[in-house]
Amino acid sequence: MNAHEIDYTIYGEEMQYVAIELDPQEVVVAEAGSFMMMDHGIQMETIFGDGSAQQSSGIFGKLLSAGKRVLTGESLFMTAYLNQHPEKRKVCFASPYPGKIIPIDLKQYNGKFICQKDAFLCAAKGVAVGIEFSRKLGRGLFGGEGFIMQKLEGDGMAFVHA
Repeated sequence: MNAHEIDYTIYGEEMQYVAIELDPQEVVVAEAGSFMMMDHGIQMETIFGDGSAQQSSGIFGKLLSAGKRVLTGESLFMTAYLNQHPEKRKVCFASPYPGKIIPIDLKQYNGKFICQKDAFLCAAKGVAVGIEFSRKLGRGLFGGEGFIMQKLEGDGMAFVHA
């Protein structure tokens, strides 16, 4: 399944937020606690895991995906924002601490991007949020990131904060 194609604008300097413009029936998923505001016509739905195509393998696949998210310090649940209005609508997400929001087009990274725990902010529906283990002992012990990192997979846009 291809991820939804979303349009976005990032605002701010030290405390940034991303405004995502959704076409009718387009969906964006976000981490719990990152929501800032939305236009009328957007429906919020809490989903178990990340809502990606990789979770379509029944309840076991959903539990496995959600368990991986818990290992990276994230919530079991994410929120999906669906534009049910016949025109374009905006939904905005803010970083929980000062820093930069970085847009990542996963197509440019061969469909896979590894980032630190808690870096994920939001993504187009279809992007999978999982875990990646560091295979190097020195990096895991002395690198400051630990052995568990977040892995974003798919072909859409994802946004991380750092």
